[in-house]
Amino acid sequence: MRKARAKKNIVLPDPKFGDVRVTRFVNDLMYSGKKSIAFANFYDALELVEKKTQDTGLSALDVWRKALENITPAVEVKSRRVGGATFQVPMEIRPDRKISIGNKNLIAFARKRAGRSMSEKLAAEIVAAFNEEGAAFKKKEDTHRMAEANRAFAHFRF
Repeated sequence: MRKARAKKNIVLPDPKFGDVRVTRFVNDLMYSGKKSIAFANFYDALELVEKKTQDTGLSALDVWRKALENITPAVEVKSRRVGGATFQVPMEIRPDRKISIGNKNLIAFARKRAGRSMSEKLAAEIVAAFNEEGAAFKKKEDTHRMAEANRAFAHFRF
């Protein structure tokens, strides 16, 4: 690169829980700069999660954190061209990229769900991810399976 590395944007903690990861998640959830609506959807979803998972004894925020942990992949495959062939090379994911992939998968599959409101769809996907099921968890499993299948090409990473 010709210029210096871009400065990282400092994300402020959210108003309710004081957690930076919540703000980062809401930033990914947000459409067209409507942050207040994104926060409202997220907090409503956590209230629904609290109702659905009363028997676990965990708070809704802990359930959300565990759900994100369950759907965050550790490895991914990247295409590398060696000679004339393209190989899918498994690579470990950087910690900040892990967070963004986990957030985006949870949000994308929540949006695809059938439901009335975004908060209901998000709550359903969070509970499914917490129970290690649902589309976002399946995506992580598929990613890991693909990396395992292409482990023979791991020596191509650089």
